[in-house]
Amino acid sequence: MVSTAPAWPLAQVTSLYPSLKAVQPGLAEVSALLPPMTVPADTVLFSENATCQGFPLVIEGEIKVSRNSSDGRSLELYRVVAGELCLVSSASLFRAQPLSACGITTKPSTFLLIRPELFKRWIETPAFRNDVLGLFAERMADLTALVDAVAFHRLDRRLAAALLGRGQQLSLTHQALADELGTVREMVTRLLRRFERDGWVALGREQITILNSAALRALAG
Repeated sequence: MVSTAPAWPLAQVTSLYPSLKAVQPGLAEVSALLPPMTVPADTVLFSENATCQGFPLVIEGEIKVSRNSSDGRSLELYRVVAGELCLVSSASLFRAQPLSACGITTKPSTFLLIRPELFKRWIETPAFRNDVLGLFAERMADLTALVDAVAFHRLDRRLAAALLGRGQQLSLTHQALADELGTVREMVTRLLRRFERDGWVALGREQITILNSAALRALAG
């Protein structure tokens, strides 16, 4: 359920997105048209092949952007947090084409939705346009690394890397790991059981306990 939050402080938004200080019409002029939207975790904000309804500016929370396959698998492309921009939304608005991925909140989130007409006016401002074009360069590097990982790195290495850096006790399902790695749950389960036989992890119901992080780190290498 989407709810409208109280009026947002202008300084908070411009501190997260400094280039908005220069846009025309200015934030103060359009603030009445941009009520903050607050949604719970696991809210679908946009879907593949849908028309882009606007450009989200995240004030709090996080949006996971991913691609879905016809057999139900999901591959995470990137995440958008406060102060960052969404590549898929900007690309869709630039080209006036449907969205190429879906976006879902991973935690309670608050954002402003910049309507397409306003986005097109703001993109004429050099500072804001440079931010968006810079985003393309940054995300392209991220996506190149993702393609490299998916195409050239073994799944067991990627799984070992995904388990590290989350603490010793992970409250995580095999399906969530599969979604993160862009594979199927059965493959993740098979590898986790292998890790368990080797004494690297202990598996429980939606729980994974790291027993030998050094071995996982060596495999992730």
